[in-house]
Amino acid sequence: MRARGARAAAAAAWPEHLAAHARLVKSACPDAFLVTTAMRGYLRACLPLQALLLLRALLPRAPRLLGNSFSLSLALQASSAAAHSALALGASLHARALKSGFAAADLFVRTALVEAYAKAGRADLARAAFDEAPRRDVFLCNVMLAAYVARGEVAEARKVFDGMRERDLVSWNTMIHGYAVRGEVAMAREIFDGTAEKDAFSWSSMMSAYAKGRQAKEALDLWREMRTARVKPDCITLVSVLSACGDMGALAVGREVHQFVKSDGVEVDVKLGTALIDMYAKCGDIENSLSVFHSMAEKDVLTWSSMIIGLANHGLGHDALSLFSKMTSEGLKPNEITFIGVLIACTHLGLVSDGKKYFSSMSDVHGVAPRVEHYGCMVDLLGRSGHVQEARQLIRDMPFEPDAVIWRALLGACRIHKNVEVAEEAMSKLQVLDPHADGHYVLLSNIYAQANAWEGVAEMRKTLRRESIQRIPGRSSIEWQNTIHEFVSGDRSHPRTEEIYKVLEEMMNRLRQAGYKPMTSLVLQEIDEQSKERALAEHSEKLAIAFGLLTTPAGSTLRITKNLRACEDCHSAIKFISLVYGRKLIVRDRNRFHHFDQGQCSCKDYW
Repeated sequence: MRARGARAAAAAAWPEHLAAHARLVKSACPDAFLVTTAMRGYLRACLPLQALLLLRALLPRAPRLLGNSFSLSLALQASSAAAHSALALGASLHARALKSGFAAADLFVRTALVEAYAKAGRADLARAAFDEAPRRDVFLCNVMLAAYVARGEVAEARKVFDGMRERDLVSWNTMIHGYAVRGEVAMAREIFDGTAEKDAFSWSSMMSAYAKGRQAKEALDLWREMRTARVKPDCITLVSVLSACGDMGALAVGREVHQFVKSDGVEVDVKLGTALIDMYAKCGDIENSLSVFHSMAEKDVLTWSSMIIGLANHGLGHDALSLFSKMTSEGLKPNEITFIGVLIACTHLGLVSDGKKYFSSMSDVHGVAPRVEHYGCMVDLLGRSGHVQEARQLIRDMPFEPDAVIWRALLGACRIHKNVEVAEEAMSKLQVLDPHADGHYVLLSNIYAQANAWEGVAEMRKTLRRESIQRIPGRSSIEWQNTIHEFVSGDRSHPRTEEIYKVLEEMMNRLRQAGYKPMTSLVLQEIDEQSKERALAEHSEKLAIAFGLLTTPAGSTLRITKNLRACEDCHSAIKFISLVYGRKLIVRDRNRFHHFDQGQCSCKDYW
């Protein structure tokens, strides 16, 4: 709407400034009124350079054209809009303004001067011009605020903001946006809460700050407040909410947002469509993700890449690779993100030769230089499929230093293939690169346990205690009645804890009767066997599933989101749950989606 309005204004101005321009060119002594009319018309038509060229052509004949504050402020506005030459022109006009006395006395000239320097990227000169102003209205202060925020100098913007006698909504929104872009979420929230009357931009900026800061719960809480306040969300808000839904696995809220888009007639552009695709895929609803993808008239490389990654993470690798072929056949150039999806697809299917082919084609065919993330995918692919030594060699041949993610992938491969020697090499690197991550020590301990190297297991336990390394708690969540219910291992904080543990006990008894055997070797604490079984039974995903069995209708699908990789015991138990209870369970862990049904998992135990 704003763009259409600007175009209409420019069209209306066009005849006016063309007529003025024609008379000026013929005139021996140009009239100041005609000059300002023509310049204003050019500015309204978004043609600032033409305004300046006209002025430059006329000044030799009429040097007093800039003898009034209005024409001088128009010239400064034109110079700030013509960004490539703004600094030189602004300095020249500044000198003229000082000479005429308008720089000190006229607020319009002073504001235009600050804006010219700000748009030229000279916040120092803009600040100097700002400080020289005898008085500062809200508009002038807002120009200075925007200049600092554009440069990422939010602390300086805050000084201006705190010094303002009066503030309008633009002032508050500029500060919210500035803190949000810098990732200073708490400060953005402080300004947001202090804003008396918030518009869609206020809510959108704050929502975006939460989404970018991976504070999905806070973003969704804010979305509910916004809906209660009856503020109509814009497209940017919707994208931020959908991002938070994807992070939290909040499918019901994501569907609610999609329904709002449909019912309110919101145009699904490339950005919003891609956000919907990503949300549905991350929430375990790959069918709706595909539906949105196929319904989009226009798609960019990020749209295709999001769909490819979604399919790959759901174990639909062949579909992901087919989509990649279709994308390239339609002439769209893949980028770094696209190839991450392609390599993940190969990894989850164990397609080693295909993975090597795609990896080579990145630079050879598509001109995309592999990054550390792509090498990480290749190490994971080779390692999982049993080519541990080849993965090790690839790390040595990398054109840059491997990071902790690369060595962690190799360590994970050693767990699958029981390779103690290479695991110890990977661990020696991880103790330098990421010494306080508990998962490395747990993985190596499991590798030692598989090899019956109990001295190694004991050493890992001692290291965890000696270095005071805190275990990252596994968190599993399930959505019920538009609310995310989160659990940690041994959690007893939920209001329905007593009912949940009753269902949990019944569930574990039924699983044992069906043939489930707890993998007590995974428990590193020095406790008796019965206590180890109890510790495994109270893992976060089992508690979330027990809550799901308690609250949802028989036969309905349960969707669980976990922040860490699913452990082998829970993976085995959930297969039994799907069989015993006749339920489909879709579990998203840190690595991928697992679709459990009739005692089987879509990963085919290859994860």
